[in-house]
Amino acid sequence: MNELQGLVQEVLIGCGHIECAAFLQKKDHSVRASSVGYEVSQDQVSSLVSAFKNPSAFRQQGIKFNGATYKCVRADKDSIYGKKENSGFVAVQTKLYIIYGSYSSSMHPSVCVETVEKMADYFRAKGK
Repeated sequence: MNELQGLVQEVLIGCGHIECAAFLQKKDHSVRASSVGYEVSQDQVSSLVSAFKNPSAFRQQGIKFNGATYKCVRADKDSIYGKKENSGFVAVQTKLYIIYGSYSSSMHPSVCVETVEKMADYFRAKGK
């Protein structure tokens, strides 16, 4: 298991309030690691990369991801939060990655946000 895969499973999924998680490489729009059984297409990665390049469009139009349209809760140069009914996602970018975590209705969104944001802080501190 590589470092990123270990962080996905042990830290992100391990917190108990993230349903699916992934490390997405910004440069080539690839998936570097993801939770077991969770597949992210290159188009989905491209959609998130585009949302970070133009957060105001996401704030106005929402974002299509995982077959659903999410309304914007937050969109700025570092973080994007999307919500659909009682579920949602958090995506935070660092120099190299977009760290993604989603939550379901039985989970606490605030714990998902805190866990993904702290993971991003860890990578920013390492210059990644």
